Amino acid sequence: HMRCSRALGEAALDDLAWLGVISDAPVRWQSEHGGDYAAALFCLKERGLTYPCGCSRSEIAAAVAGIEKRTATFWPRDPDGAVLYPGTCRGKQWDGVSPMAWRLDMARAIAHVDAPLSFQLERMDGSGETAAGTAICHPGRWGDVVLARKDIAASYHLSVVVDDAIQGITHVARGTELEAATDTHVLLQRLLGLPMPVYSFHPLIKDEAGLKLSKSRGSESLHDLRGNGISADEIRRLLGF
Repeated sequence: HMRCSRALGEAALDDLAWLGVISDAPVRWQSEHGGDYAAALFCLKERGLTYPCGCSRSEIAAAVAGIEKRTATFWPRDPDGAVLYPGTCRGKQWDGVSPMAWRLDMARAIAHVDAPLSFQLERMDGSGETAAGTAICHPGRWGDVVLARKDIAASYHLSVVVDDAIQGITHVARGTELEAATDTHVLLQRLLGLPMPVYSFHPLIKDEAGLKLSKSRGSESLHDLRGNGISADEIRRLLGF
């Protein structure tokens, strides 16, 4: 990942190999493929579907607080609970020099595709059987998402869409906390003419308090468990493999 050091990435791959999860293709390091993300972003820029944004998180929060105070209304939030970008930089002129993030103009983007958007969804039941269905996307609920940050060539949304297409990924499995984000991924796939994988979403592993495991809260990592003597077979059993 572009926001992780090579050493952290190598350590994660080593832990996964110990667990028995080994890639059947060379690992794609995002930091080495900025040109692929830039090309995808350029396609969207050329169609007028993006705009540069110089707002910081604190400036966005202040702008929304001001709107809520003036209008006495609650500003919309995205599925993760973050305030939707209020469009401060939309339509503004850029000097072409200052570092800027790039946002997707969501309304324009949605107008460029046939609605409704959907994707194939596979769900596992308790017996391990897979049920296939169709999920309808509502990308508008995410607002003008960031596609490239000031310091990073591409956001999560753009990078995973491009990576999946280049690698020929046919099936994607992610945690349930990322299911709603698939709205944006499907929209980008449609805009960029990329193939759409089949998606499935697994429950998150939680601690005794029912909270998602988190490095910031000191949750034990796979590497910690490995160092404490637990076997790979035991981890696989606990995970139901």
